[in-house]
Amino acid sequence: MSSPRPALLVLLAALCLAACSKPAPAPEPVRAVRTLKVATGTVAASHEYAADIRARTESRLGFRVGGKLVRRSAEVGQVVQAGQVLAELDPQDLRLAQEAARAGMMAAEVNAVQARADLARFKDLHAQGFISAAELQRRDSTAKAAEAQLAQARAQTDSQTNQAGYSRLLAPAAGVVIAVDAEPGAVLASGAAVVRLAHAGPRDVVFSVPEDAADAVRALRGKPGALTVRVWGRPEPMKASVREIAAAADPMTRTFQVKADLGEARVDLGQTAAVTVPLPEQGGLIRLPLSALLQQQGRTIVWVLDPGTMTVKAQPVQVAGADANAALIAGGLAPGAEVVTAGVHVLTEGLKVTRYAPTVAASAAATASATATATATATASAPAK
Repeated sequence: MSSPRPALLVLLAALCLAACSKPAPAPEPVRAVRTLKVATGTVAASHEYAADIRARTESRLGFRVGGKLVRRSAEVGQVVQAGQVLAELDPQDLRLAQEAARAGMMAAEVNAVQARADLARFKDLHAQGFISAAELQRRDSTAKAAEAQLAQARAQTDSQTNQAGYSRLLAPAAGVVIAVDAEPGAVLASGAAVVRLAHAGPRDVVFSVPEDAADAVRALRGKPGALTVRVWGRPEPMKASVREIAAAADPMTRTFQVKADLGEARVDLGQTAAVTVPLPEQGGLIRLPLSALLQQQGRTIVWVLDPGTMTVKAQPVQVAGADANAALIAGGLAPGAEVVTAGVHVLTEGLKVTRYAPTVAASAAATASATATATATATASAPAK
């Protein structure tokens, strides 16, 4: 009788080989995709920028003379009137200078009076022949110099009087204090800013645009109501006109600041706003959802469906801009092409796909549910027999 050991070894070897072999890969499922047939047309796009509300005129106010700040009555947010005192310097040194100027003027007046009296007497002596014409001319020159010194002393006195008055900082116009730059006790140089005043009157909406949009904004200057402004907290939009655009780009942000006129609109300073800038109409563009675009190897592509083979292929496109949630395509697509608009990040070149459609079972269930609901409603509303 033969031993069963060889047969057992053969069976074990077969089992080991079966365990080590790799299973066959599962076929990749056919993905369902949403598609859109594209067509060219004329697009009126727009750009929206963040902005804030500012006063037409904002002044940095400072003293016309230097000195020690002893009092500041203006606070941030305070409404002030024209001529109201905002701050004061220590006036002691200015008053001393004013008194010195007045004393110099009085001395000049005395000198001028004496020179005029001397000139009158020397004219009489010259008429009597006691002095020469040269001596009379010298006395006349002395009197004229005394008059000139008196005029100089008077002007100096007026200047020092004005300087003493500059120890008080007055509001040049009605408005709102929007910032404070100095506190009492500080020693200020002439012209150093103490407060910033937003003048009452017209309001501007201020925003910045990139370099490639500056020319489009410049083209809107002089067109009333060319911009649409939405202020935070106010549902109704307002119209604004481009009043000013910076001549040079900001060195840090490389953007151009734009100021648009809101007129006498009742808005608060510093409010957040959104400005919509219309762009010129462009023809021959294709509008696609942003979900259809994909960045791949430094280029923008879309997936185009081949109806014959039901496969997708990558198609590079040129993007001309954006309008809300849509991309504007300037090149790369032909009218009538069928473009995948959802799930583009999971597709590969040549992948087999099918057009997305609601499942029959789901449709049947929805239909049955609607029928049952209608029947129950009819039964409940029928009169009892």
